[in-house]
Amino acid sequence: MSEAQPQRFLKPRKPLPDVGELVVGTVSEVYDYGAYLFLDEYGGIRAFLPWSEVASRAVRNIEQVLKPNQKVVVKVIRVYRKRGEVDVSLKRVMEGERRRKLMYFKRYVKAASIIEYVAKDLGKSVEEAYKEVIWKLEDHYGDPMKGLEEAVIRGPEALKEAGITDEWIEPLMSAAKVHVKVKTLKISGIMTLQSMAPDGVERIREVLLTLKKSLEEPSLKVRGRVYSVGSPRYRVDLQGYDYKELEKALSKALEAAEERAEDLEVAFKFERIEE
Repeated sequence: MSEAQPQRFLKPRKPLPDVGELVVGTVSEVYDYGAYLFLDEYGGIRAFLPWSEVASRAVRNIEQVLKPNQKVVVKVIRVYRKRGEVDVSLKRVMEGERRRKLMYFKRYVKAASIIEYVAKDLGKSVEEAYKEVIWKLEDHYGDPMKGLEEAVIRGPEALKEAGITDEWIEPLMSAAKVHVKVKTLKISGIMTLQSMAPDGVERIREVLLTLKKSLEEPSLKVRGRVYSVGSPRYRVDLQGYDYKELEKALSKALEAAEERAEDLEVAFKFERIEE
């Protein structure tokens, strides 16, 4: 059977994986006795997948499970360091492990592609991209894409914290803003404010201003919006990138608003909206 052509592989931080490690591979050759893979995270070195490690269920033909160019997540079961060879297992990988590993790998590849693109514009090599950015972001954030996401959320400081030098900062920020999409989260609620005082409208306005001021604090990593949905009800929407930050900001703002409402003798009530 003809051998599949190697694809673009990630640059490895060590020459070979360890026993028990989950790795992503691209199937290159399939035979009756097993298959050979290129390990995408290890520069494309070859690994052997024995027939006995393909599936836990009975399979008549190995090609029912594996085909050339197929991406698979496998577990390393033997490492021959002197020969630079690896044996892997497909059947020992749980479905949850497979999904998580593939997600991590896809994010890593996308981040590496963005950073390599920036490196090219800076006249730097792929090796420099890994040493000066990719591996530093991986060490600091767990994976380089998380580092780029933090840069989109928090700005250049997120890159500096990981040890990225100034020459990379501006071009990385520009590329991240274009190519990295960070999912925003939202929490909402309805605040009811009522006052029987002659200047009740002004008192309610004071409570609303207190709430808005709290949400606009620079230290908070959220965006808040407060608007009327029909007196005496006001909707509060908070958007951000982290549920803990959103809950913290909402709690703090409501505490300030409720305290101000009590001072002004304004009836205060808040109910969360589950969306």
